[in-house]
Amino acid sequence: MIMRWLFEPVPKGRIAAFRTLVYLFVAADLVIFTPWVRSHANTPGELYEPLLIGRLLHLPTPTPLLVHGIFWTLLVLAAAAATGRAPRLLGWAVFLLYFEWMIVAMSYGKVDHDRVGLLVALAVLPTAGRARHGDQERTEAGGWALRVTQIAVVCTYFLAALAKLRFGGLDWLTSSVLAQAIIRRGTDLADAIAVVPGLLILAQFGIIAFELLSPAVFLVPQRWRNAIVAFFYSFHVITFATITISFAPHLVAMASFLPLEKLRPPARLRRRHRTPSPP
Repeated sequence: MIMRWLFEPVPKGRIAAFRTLVYLFVAADLVIFTPWVRSHANTPGELYEPLLIGRLLHLPTPTPLLVHGIFWTLLVLAAAAATGRAPRLLGWAVFLLYFEWMIVAMSYGKVDHDRVGLLVALAVLPTAGRARHGDQERTEAGGWALRVTQIAVVCTYFLAALAKLRFGGLDWLTSSVLAQAIIRRGTDLADAIAVVPGLLILAQFGIIAFELLSPAVFLVPQRWRNAIVAFFYSFHVITFATITISFAPHLVAMASFLPLEKLRPPARLRRRHRTPSPP
């Protein structure tokens, strides 16, 4: 039963679309969301405190050659991988380089949890094999890759709730966490919400409940699953609209729940540029 669920076949077109989305995001991430990582090329080496995985693998201290080399190589390879060519070779190369990029990014005192799902997606996509946009043939390998990514997405929520309760205890529910976030980086919308008595405390109860119940997305029928995933996305829209925190990598990984095979950008481009035949 579990194995059938883990390897539930999906259309290859879904894998192709998800692969393109993920690798294009990696390229965009380097220049839009994490360009600041390049500044670590000139950061003194004594400030580098590698994460546990970095220590276990004895990864080198970042240098200008290492950081800039990863940036330009990864930018080129991610764009190439987005085309779907050489999915295993390019896929593994992108995963290893982006993994090191994240080690460099998160080894100076700040660790973001919104990249777990994306890293898992990059790790499993090379195992899905070849896939073309619009292909309706079903693949178990691709189904496993998407399912593992979905599990990582849900674990991001569930473990975030456990971390809140572990380090903040039940007092987190009635604390001033959201109030402090609004003071630091709140928008006009957040300011309007903050003046409503008790609303922020109610929101904190709601966040914990939502994160703890997130695994329910796997237990409901498909039509309800789509509604839950839509709620996940709306939660992050509200988060960005109020306290300007972006979970872009997580949102990309969460696309593993969506029927992306219905999107066929290559076919649309061909139709758009097709020369009309003479009458």
